[in-house]
Amino acid sequence: MKADFSIERAPILEGVAHGFFGSASGAHQFGYGGPGAAEDVRALRAAAAQAIAPGARLVAPHQEHTPDVITVGEVRGEVWGDVWDDTPEGRPVADALVTASQGLALGVVTADCAPVLLADVEAGVIGAAHAGWRGAKEGVLPSTVGAMELMGADRSRIVAAIGPTIAQQSYEVDAPFRERFTPEDDRHFAAAPARDGLARWRFDLPGYVAAQLERADIWAVHDLGRDTFASSERYHSYRRAALRGEPNYGRQIALIAL
Repeated sequence: MKADFSIERAPILEGVAHGFFGSASGAHQFGYGGPGAAEDVRALRAAAAQAIAPGARLVAPHQEHTPDVITVGEVRGEVWGDVWDDTPEGRPVADALVTASQGLALGVVTADCAPVLLADVEAGVIGAAHAGWRGAKEGVLPSTVGAMELMGADRSRIVAAIGPTIAQQSYEVDAPFRERFTPEDDRHFAAAPARDGLARWRFDLPGYVAAQLERADIWAVHDLGRDTFASSERYHSYRRAALRGEPNYGRQIALIAL
């Protein structure tokens, strides 16, 4: 399958095969839970993997906003985790993947949550994480860094790129949401006009994700600064679809390979 993909790349990952794939004005939908026939989604996902790393096999989990990480591939001849077919059903549940094997394209899908791609080029270890507020709060990012270290990475060398994510100006939240966080996280909230007589805030998800990476001692972090909610021609958005009363929503995909 050939497709005219809309791909963005992060300067911090220069030299690493990767890409953040947008919707191409709605033409591309990369999630099995989104619109379109499963066979078409599978073909598009496979084509995206080929676009960044010809010959690579796509590995993508079934995401459920968990802190769970799966290690796949081999290290020095030892198998750390088997790969699986990219099918709608039967993929293991996790929200991050790590590998040191060539020929694998790690993928996560998002629709407002943060896709985070990580690499230690010297060690030849990469990771991909889906970090919504739940997963980020529960520790998916330090878990990903820890899994990379077990495969030989050094967190002092790991670099990370945050892809298209809902921006703070687009992410209005209420008091019950804010109460899930600690006073240490106050800097990620900005006051918003009250609505229906209730206090509201705007939450900085990419800033929160960057802070979680810093807590894991990952300091080389680049945020693409793309707002999924505000850029309807470029990205799918769960929140935008919900506000419009649309019955379903699409996903973009982020991929990285050695």
